Amino acid sequence: MDQLYRLIGKPVGISLRNGKGVSGVLCDVKGNYVYVLDYLYDQQFATFKYGFNEIQNIYHFPSCRSERS
Repeated sequence: MDQLYRLIGKPVGISLRNGKGVSGVLCDVKGNYVYVLDYLYDQQFATFKYGFNEIQNIYHFPSCRSERS
């Protein structure tokens, strides 16, 4: 659980038990829920709430690798 709190404010990928995945910025962890800021379209963002019972795993985004020549 401590590792999860360290991810607040950082980009994460979440695998859900239903086989889908979501990504965004982890905004908060309260009760049995995580709150993720997700990009929708144009300049629109929305915060989504996911219950721990819906989540299979949460991953932090890896660092970008430079592919410069």
